[in-house]
Amino acid sequence: MNGIVEVAVRCQGLEKRYGDVVAVDGLDLEVYAGECFGLLGPNGAGKTTTVEILEGLLQPDAGELEILGTHWGTDDRALRQRLGVQLQETQLAEKLTVEETLRLFRSFFDRGRSIDEVLRIVELEEKRAAWVSRLSGGQQQRLAVACALVSEPELLFLDEPTTGLDPQSRRGLWDLVLDFKASGRTVLLTTHYMEEAERLCDRVAIVDRGRVIALGTPGELISRLGGEHVVEFALANDDPAVDNWLRHVEGVQDVRREREGIFLTVREVHRTVPALLSALRRHDVELTSFTTHHASLEDVFVSLTGRHLRDE
Repeated sequence: MNGIVEVAVRCQGLEKRYGDVVAVDGLDLEVYAGECFGLLGPNGAGKTTTVEILEGLLQPDAGELEILGTHWGTDDRALRQRLGVQLQETQLAEKLTVEETLRLFRSFFDRGRSIDEVLRIVELEEKRAAWVSRLSGGQQQRLAVACALVSEPELLFLDEPTTGLDPQSRRGLWDLVLDFKASGRTVLLTTHYMEEAERLCDRVAIVDRGRVIALGTPGELISRLGGEHVVEFALANDDPAVDNWLRHVEGVQDVRREREGIFLTVREVHRTVPALLSALRRHDVELTSFTTHHASLEDVFVSLTGRHLRDE
């Protein structure tokens, strides 16, 4: 990026408590204009609470917050005109049609897209006259996103937009997000799907227990593991002492244990696998399972916390 990077969202020291439960714990964040920024973490990490504070739906207990160069409490109506919001659970009136629902939401804004344009964007033209109650789960999700798009927002908030969707519907929503970003607008989404974050997001903040524990592009975060691949295997005659000599196998950057398996982070899988098999033979250790995969944001989260993104 050349010149000064415009910041669409900035928060410092954000805190939110519910009694003794700390939902957001001193969270710092900057989202640049024109990027798709992802909050990635397990359920209960504080993602939704953070987003609802940014959207002006919740009041933080502490911290500073700036949205599109302004602050909640200054001119909230003007700011809401510039935002599109898709909540994690959107309850739409079941006996309204798709078109009636969109006309209702469009009436909340001074300007925006035509109903026909929004229906085309979310591919619901054929469902224009259908009741909301007659839509599939994927169609209802697309309608919820459509309601967030009718104002032609500068900043779009998407909270777990593809949870519960089938793979085809999920990829359809991905295309919609990518098209929105391509128009130069800003997206902030939450997800616990690693593939989704890697596909859509320019940068990702991994959130755990209300804090940002890692921040960067998906590629940068994965590179911090020290390798591009993960070798996963289990042993018939396992012994914790195995870990000591595994660390000296060619190309092994890290060794960790999860559940019943051993995970190696490696740079060049084609070199490490033969060296590993040779070492297992020398130590008379028998494999019971063996797989490899490209390192992912899931591996980053496990490396940082010892837990999986979807454990909770």
